[in-house]
Amino acid sequence: MKAKILVAEDDANIRLGLVATLESDGYAVTAASDGAQALKLFPQEKFDLVLLDVMMPKASGYDVCRELRARGAKAPILFLTAKGEEIDKVVGLKLGADDYVTKPFGVHELLARVEALLRRSRGGNEAKSPELPRVFRLGAAEIDRRKFSVVVRGRAAALTARELKLAEVFAAHPGEVLTRDALLNAVWGVGYFGTTRTLDQHVAQLRKKIEADPEAPAVIVTVHGVGYRCEGGAG
Repeated sequence: MKAKILVAEDDANIRLGLVATLESDGYAVTAASDGAQALKLFPQEKFDLVLLDVMMPKASGYDVCRELRARGAKAPILFLTAKGEEIDKVVGLKLGADDYVTKPFGVHELLARVEALLRRSRGGNEAKSPELPRVFRLGAAEIDRRKFSVVVRGRAAALTARELKLAEVFAAHPGEVLTRDALLNAVWGVGYFGTTRTLDQHVAQLRKKIEADPEAPAVIVTVHGVGYRCEGGAG
């Protein structure tokens, strides 16, 4: 059965190009010209993936992503963005997006990311969650797996699903140097074709929530040229 993809892009030329590219690769595509239309179309089909332009009229890609996740939608969300600022990409990931592609992008890169997200969402190649108690410690931080929350030095914060999974992996391997590839396989799945930029941004966001000084991390330490090491695991 063809995977169903919802494409939301306000630029007509880009939208038509995306539809043609995805359909030529065997996907069933439904197109929306703005965010409001995307939100209207989403409940009408069981979409396997949503492709969102960030800057759209009526409802931005961020607005659509936020609303879909609030509705409980589990379909992977891939952002298309022409913006180069890192903060814009971080915002998208924090809202629940799974990946992003920066315009201009190559057809092969786009199709590879779509394929990887679909493969992971269908299961079978994602690492199992480490065996940890419901509440575990990562350095001075106390993390509740059911509540997706972290408390450190009296300060509470919510964790995204990716941040929680990262925290679990780090906590289960105290003192070990974990390569970026190993972390990507554990959190995003072995089919992930992208670069390590998404991982590094998620680590940066996790550090802001568990480190006393995120600019000088003492719990999740960078091992230059290799990956990261956790100083202080589950307890």
